[in-house]
Amino acid sequence: MIVNATRMLQAAKKGHYAVGHFNTNNLEWTKAILLTAQKLNSPVIIASSMGAAKYMGGYKVVANMIRGLDEALGITVPVAIHLDHGNYEAAKACIEAGFTSIMFDGSSLPFDENIAKTKELVALAHDKGLSIEAEVGAIGGTEDGITADGEVADPEECKVIASLGIDFLAAGIGNIHGIYPEGWSGLHFDALEKINQATDYIPLVLHGGTGIPDDQITHAIHDGISKINVNTDCQLVFAEATIEYCKAGKADPTAENSSKGYDPRKLLKPGFEAICKKVEEKIRLFGSADKANY
Repeated sequence: MIVNATRMLQAAKKGHYAVGHFNTNNLEWTKAILLTAQKLNSPVIIASSMGAAKYMGGYKVVANMIRGLDEALGITVPVAIHLDHGNYEAAKACIEAGFTSIMFDGSSLPFDENIAKTKELVALAHDKGLSIEAEVGAIGGTEDGITADGEVADPEECKVIASLGIDFLAAGIGNIHGIYPEGWSGLHFDALEKINQATDYIPLVLHGGTGIPDDQITHAIHDGISKINVNTDCQLVFAEATIEYCKAGKADPTAENSSKGYDPRKLLKPGFEAICKKVEEKIRLFGSADKANY
């Protein structure tokens, strides 16, 4: 069931759990996320970055793929189709392409420009029935060529952006995209509480969900995080499972009793199953299992 993300995150905030946002990179990723969410009766957000959308053929291809699989697989849990870290042009394109939720990442822009563009996109998104996420205080690491150092967002800037009518907010609290480096200082829970108060407790988003210790994840959810983004975790387990399959010689057409293990349906199956397992692990950690009927 394709929906926007507004009500699911409001329910998560009220119920003290988080909805998993899982990036997709192809059909296997999408199918794994949908089937696992359905199995656990959990709402879910399937997202695409600008780079992943380009790889898959464009925003309309991504939206149509998710919608098509949702229907073909008989998915009944709420599913949002979300743009992850979109710039202004990408956000506008996704509004027209069939997405149900967008993220405009204006955190690298001058703050006045972030305000102006966020305000415009809020109006456009809400006119079409989409939910919209904005960002203050760039998330650490690199996403689609934008690199930032794990900043901690200014609560007053968060207050201004939240007042523009956004549905949920990504605010840096020391989190980082990708693999966390040794010596990472952890999440800044004092900053999280200040941001909660400044934004009148709208749903908040934790980017860079891969590598944060489970106890910090549950702490963050308790303190108001309602959406957690996962991408690298799925990439790692997919790669590991595929590499092991190939190392075992199962994809070698010259191997004895190869059974056509090079067939992509067989070659990609271990990675697909690894993603299913990882998504289930995260949904259970986030507490959204059996929360589809919000």
